[in-house]
Amino acid sequence: MNKKIRVWDLPIRIFHWLLVSCIIASFITVNIGGNAMQWHAYVGYCALTLILFRVCWGFVGSYHARFFNFIPSPNSLREYLQGQTKAVLGHNPLGSFSVIALLFSVGLQAATGLFANDDIAFEGPFAKYVSNAMVELLTSIHRINSTILIILIGLHLSAIIYYQIFKHENLVKPMLVGDKEIDPSEEAKYSPTDLGRASKDGGLQRGFALLLLSLIAVILGYFITAS
Repeated sequence: MNKKIRVWDLPIRIFHWLLVSCIIASFITVNIGGNAMQWHAYVGYCALTLILFRVCWGFVGSYHARFFNFIPSPNSLREYLQGQTKAVLGHNPLGSFSVIALLFSVGLQAATGLFANDDIAFEGPFAKYVSNAMVELLTSIHRINSTILIILIGLHLSAIIYYQIFKHENLVKPMLVGDKEIDPSEEAKYSPTDLGRASKDGGLQRGFALLLLSLIAVILGYFITAS
């Protein structure tokens, strides 16, 4: 019987799929344009809220969600590329860089959108607080970063497909159910310490995550609506 280990807590899983939904909705609404741009803005506010939550959860969340436990050092990255490291339950070193890059790109996209101006139907709520030159700069970054984000998403999806086809490892299922199943014959591939580091995912932790997300949403919403 396979051994099940909780890797991704419920807050991380909900964050992940909500962010996926926001990214899809943002691309749809920006391509529709017109009145849909207001919905594009709403989606951006939601994405920024989620990113801010994920940053906070990277310090106070469960074991595998914490940045300290998955951001690799140069030595660990080198050893991983040379095939000298054990398998991991959470993000491997390359996966860690992918996560950080995606979080940064989505966060940058959402943040610059607060100042962007398309000269047609939309102006970010904070655009009036900075100079026209700064608005133009941030709008340009917003446009350029959208292309970078598409590339990062493509690489992310390619990695998932690669692991499924060539390593026979399903990376999507654990993000749906939270648990990773380890065949007893494959336990030697993992370090004993890693196998003993199941993420906490109880009601108290989930309640704290909901409170944290709500607090971030209220504070961000206040500044946006008050502007």
